[in-house]
Amino acid sequence: MTDIARLDHVVLWVRDPVASAEFYESVLGLTPLRLTEFIEGRLAFPSVRLNDETIFDLTPLTLAPRMNVVPGAADSAGHPVNHVCVALTEAGFTTLRTRLEERGVALSDLSYGDFGARGEARRSFYFRDPDGNIFEARHYDEDDA
Repeated sequence: MTDIARLDHVVLWVRDPVASAEFYESVLGLTPLRLTEFIEGRLAFPSVRLNDETIFDLTPLTLAPRMNVVPGAADSAGHPVNHVCVALTEAGFTTLRTRLEERGVALSDLSYGDFGARGEARRSFYFRDPDGNIFEARHYDEDDA
């Protein structure tokens, strides 16, 4: 499966999808998807685009009961993932950290040499979105993203 698998989407549980979309757009620079349709009540949740292949679904916690879809795993929906890691170029990494600092978002200290999908990252740090979802930002070599 690994030769064809790609990360399609991550469901993030949020209290206010509109406010979350604004955070992801203004702070992280991600493009909102289907936000107007959500605001108009035509869709259950909006999303934001991470890259050409991956989106984050900004799913209201009120939908958690409807997402218990795995047999034998009652009440499994709505539980947070520990964190989601995004790999950036060095310039993107620096820009993101600066943007977060300017908006007063709490950041972890920098970490060096942590292992990930591409080996050891040069630098990384963690931050939370307004709903408490934790993200790690990292960069490897300058030409990696």
